[in-house]
Amino acid sequence: MMSDGVEDEEKWLTAGIAGLQQNAFYMHRALDSNNIKDALKYSAQMLSELRTSRLSPHKYYELYMRAFDELRKLEIFFKEESKRSCSIIELYELVQHAGNILPRLYLLCTVGSVYIRSKEAPAKDILKDLVEMCRGIQHPLRGLFLRSYLSQVSRDKLPDIGSEYEGDENTVMDAVEFVLQNFTEMNKLWVRMQHQGPAREKEKREKERNELRDLVGKNLHVLSQIEGIDLELYRDTVLPRILEQVVNCKDDLAQYYLMDCIIQVFPDEYHLQTLETLLGACPQLQPSVDIKTVLSGLMERLSNYAASSIEVLPEFVQVEAFAKLNNAIGQVIEAQPDMPVFGAVTLYSSLLTFTLHVHPDRLDYVDQILGACVSKIAGKGKLEGKATKQIVALLSAPLEKYNDIDTALKLSNYPLVMEYLDDSTNKVMSNVIIQSIMKNKTHISTAEKVGALFELIKGLIKDLDGDDNDEMDEEDFKEEQNSVARLIQMLYNSDPQEMLKIICMVKKHIMTGGPKRLPFTIPPLIYNALKLVRRVQSQDENGSEDETSSATPKKIFQMLNQTIEVLSMVPAPDLALRLYLECAEAANDCDLEPVAYEFFTQAYILYEEEISDSKAQVTALYLIIGTLQRMHTFGVENRDTLTHKATGYSAKLLKKPDQCRAVYACSHLFWVDDQDGIKDGERVLLCLKRALRIANAAQQMANVTKGSGGSVMLFIEILNKYLYFFEKGNTQISVASIQGLIELVTSEMQSDSRSTSDPAADAFFASTIRYIQSQKDKGGATGDKFQAIKDV
Repeated sequence: MMSDGVEDEEKWLTAGIAGLQQNAFYMHRALDSNNIKDALKYSAQMLSELRTSRLSPHKYYELYMRAFDELRKLEIFFKEESKRSCSIIELYELVQHAGNILPRLYLLCTVGSVYIRSKEAPAKDILKDLVEMCRGIQHPLRGLFLRSYLSQVSRDKLPDIGSEYEGDENTVMDAVEFVLQNFTEMNKLWVRMQHQGPAREKEKREKERNELRDLVGKNLHVLSQIEGIDLELYRDTVLPRILEQVVNCKDDLAQYYLMDCIIQVFPDEYHLQTLETLLGACPQLQPSVDIKTVLSGLMERLSNYAASSIEVLPEFVQVEAFAKLNNAIGQVIEAQPDMPVFGAVTLYSSLLTFTLHVHPDRLDYVDQILGACVSKIAGKGKLEGKATKQIVALLSAPLEKYNDIDTALKLSNYPLVMEYLDDSTNKVMSNVIIQSIMKNKTHISTAEKVGALFELIKGLIKDLDGDDNDEMDEEDFKEEQNSVARLIQMLYNSDPQEMLKIICMVKKHIMTGGPKRLPFTIPPLIYNALKLVRRVQSQDENGSEDETSSATPKKIFQMLNQTIEVLSMVPAPDLALRLYLECAEAANDCDLEPVAYEFFTQAYILYEEEISDSKAQVTALYLIIGTLQRMHTFGVENRDTLTHKATGYSAKLLKKPDQCRAVYACSHLFWVDDQDGIKDGERVLLCLKRALRIANAAQQMANVTKGSGGSVMLFIEILNKYLYFFEKGNTQISVASIQGLIELVTSEMQSDSRSTSDPAADAFFASTIRYIQSQKDKGGATGDKFQAIKDV
């Protein structure tokens, strides 16, 4: 059925175009022969094709445009004739004898245009005559296109100030009256279209009406181009007349479109000075009108106007623009109780943007808007969908404007608005806040502000109600937590006491984060606290210690111990062990032996009880050995205890190569260059001999299991340790032992039991031999010492 209707419409359009073209041909022939009566006759027959009621607006427009082109040619002919012998007044009367009213009025408008141009009669009289006579067409579609034609041919002939058609002192009012009258009649015809035809086709008619809206809106554009319309005339006459028509038509499509037209076509300064009148019409519109978009458009224009020049800002204060807009939004929301939350939030978001442009110094206005928003969304539960996007836009606006989270934290209603975001959007907004802090390098310098900030971003630092981390992408989760970690690192205050309060505040919040978050958030907190420890220690050394201060290294270490203990129970033993060792080294710098020993004890307990993976054990053991080697605060007893434990752990590793490397690493615990008293050559040699025995055992095991000798890499590594301690002056390391090791490595490398060579081992050994030779070549004491090692 639908396709049949489309085909029929095409046939009717084709027939109409054919009839139009045929009569246009005869009209042109009459024009060429200068036969005015025949030209009018055929032009009337041509225009009769526009009397059809069978075409949709889209198809009717095609037919109208063909007729319009022909009428322009006819107008040119009439203009030329009026310059010769033909009387334009007689021609104006002659076209009124056309048989049908629609062709008659088209011809009358065409001749009327030439009549005005001739200036044989005042433009206002001709225009008034034409606009009145067009009332003869009351069919909505035909009437709209006729009046559109009248508007088109008369727009450059209005009696405006400075125009060649200017009349007496009321000339501008005559032009305004003509355009307003034509606009009013066109709007009535446009609105009436919704009632033409059966109810089942209402949706189709609304679509067709939407296609015709620009015909009506062009009148407002013409009005805006009239030079003589000043602010007073616009305020007292033009705007009230337009709004009267808009409100009285009671049609949601017309009201929405025309309000938008008013906002777009007239100057910003006019809107500002007539704000009360314009806003007063909003609550009177139909409830179904999308008033949020209209008001948002108005506020956007006013915001841009305010941003265009600082000189216009006093005007906004003078007219109390904020109060009027805020009041209007309240009235609209009250008049439309069914307005969705999305609509209300959009309005407040636009008002906030306006306020930040016009009154950036008025935080009370910003907080007032946020408070009004909270009142609207209260009781709605968690928001979702489009409403949440608008909330994010609302909350992001102050951050973008002020570039300072401190300002947002002063807004009492800011966190209240965030409460209504669903969990995923809450995280998005929290990320926006953190990125703003990062971008602007904002320093949050008091515990109170840190507490408020972390309350805002709690979506990232703890599980919210119903939050399921398993559904979240792992990479996204890591990025979120890394953002929080970077934020924690940025927190700083030069006063140690306040800095300690900040650290305690952060700890209070992040401890609610759960096992997945703590491994990300605790380390930056620990490192920030360790920076504070070193700062406090530095002040103590400089004699600026405050006896009343609560920020002492001991107190900070107590807090750190408690914090890492939580991490070890997550469990994240590897990370907890690293942090215990970091704290031990910091305690060493503060000469706090009992504290450092306690941290080492905790690290050893974790190693023994929690770390079972062989690779993790190796890594942890190297960390323990490296940290212990740098410790200088321990007495002999404590150091021996910890060292003995470390060497014991080394010998108990699962794989022989790991055992060997850990044992020879322990040799460094007994020989520290920069500390007197820790140079126990015998124990160094014991470690190296033990490592050598383990390497031999590994070699034999390889022979048994693989049928060939393993890599000689372990022997070369041990040789390098012998050379290191030999060079450092350890008298227990003899030339003979080094010589024996070199011969052992050489023998193993030449052995038939090695099925394949090891390029890495070969290169390492060659490099070692070159090093020995370079030391010989140095001469002096070092050269003499190495000369005893024979060339290989």
